[in-house]
Amino acid sequence: MRKYEGMFIVRPDLDEDGYKALIEEIEKIFTDHGSKLTAVDVWGMKDLAYEIQDLRKGYYVVFKAEATPEAVAEYDRICNIREDVLRHIIVKEQ
Repeated sequence: MRKYEGMFIVRPDLDEDGYKALIEEIEKIFTDHGSKLTAVDVWGMKDLAYEIQDLRKGYYVVFKAEATPEAVAEYDRICNIREDVLRHIIVKEQ
């Protein structure tokens, strides 16, 4: 498994339970594919650098993972499908 660092930005109109459920869902994606999140850092509500879908704020979550290529591909697929995830990224650590 390789080490990765990722981030996703969630729509600001969810409630606190919605944010927690989404973070748990992302964590479940990794555990279901034989991987694990080693750290999750919730930055919370921040201003966006530019408007996305007429929104000026977003809920930021940064994480580190030890993951398989399948887990990374599934994370990318799910984040592309979910309408409440505005942006996401995952990159290999050096």
